[in-house]
Amino acid sequence: MFIRLFLIALPTFFVIDMIWLVLVARKFYSEQLGFLMRPDIGWTAAIIFYLIFIAALVTFVITPAVEKQSWSHALLYGAFFGLVTYATYDLTNLATLKDWPVIVTIVDLIWGSVLAASISVVTYFIAVKIL
Repeated sequence: MFIRLFLIALPTFFVIDMIWLVLVARKFYSEQLGFLMRPDIGWTAAIIFYLIFIAALVTFVITPAVEKQSWSHALLYGAFFGLVTYATYDLTNLATLKDWPVIVTIVDLIWGSVLAASISVVTYFIAVKIL
């Protein structure tokens, strides 16, 4: 079941996150972090992150939600998972990097929660229909 859920969650993640990064938040991140941003995207690191994030989300959130037949489990635990994972990055940056913007941390914590909850719920509903 892991592979099937992973293959549902991966494109879901990619579509939702690309909408956020390209259409919604691009200007925000450029304004807030332009002094740190690379001129090109490090695709290898991005792909590795996506694969690890989705594998963990499927393992710790989506599979249990499907087994419990609970979309609310997917929603709540997905949101918490996203909060924890994005907090790891952003709060570490806030603690260790000079001039890391607090607003970026706040926005990222909210986005991480929304993103992981959305992926979890969408994957859950697709999975219960087709698996």
